[in-house]
Amino acid sequence: MRKIMSWMLAAIFICGASVLNSCKDAHAQEDNPAPQVVSTELIRTSQSWDGEELPDYFQGRPELVAVKYVFPAGQKLGWHHHVAMNYGVLVQGELTIIGLDGKTKVVHEGEAVVEMVGTVHHGENRGTKDCILYMFYLSQKDLPLAVQHPEIPLE
Repeated sequence: MRKIMSWMLAAIFICGASVLNSCKDAHAQEDNPAPQVVSTELIRTSQSWDGEELPDYFQGRPELVAVKYVFPAGQKLGWHHHVAMNYGVLVQGELTIIGLDGKTKVVHEGEAVVEMVGTVHHGENRGTKDCILYMFYLSQKDLPLAVQHPEIPLE
């Protein structure tokens, strides 16, 4: 019994010291707050920006690709389609994406976008400053990131 009491007193002492240290640490943090990591989910979806369901994953080993695109002011990217799923974040400027069917999506600085898969579209910078877009492709080895359609003229 005496041994149990000793263990209980030791446990109470340790817990009490821990609480006092926590209070002391909290007070010290109030005096000198350290910056905290902030996590903001930009997008979670199973659809591309035009509302179409994304395809199932490929069979086999994945290849993840990250690409930084810079669209100078007034520039257009030619008509193309993607074989693999991809999404990205526009970190500067404003990008307009136009589907061959006429659907349009304007992506603003700080926004995420999920690209169309298998659907012909193009992007253009209608603004006055460069657009910077980071795209992430969930692909496989030897698959093109985009299939170009030069036969379709840009207006």
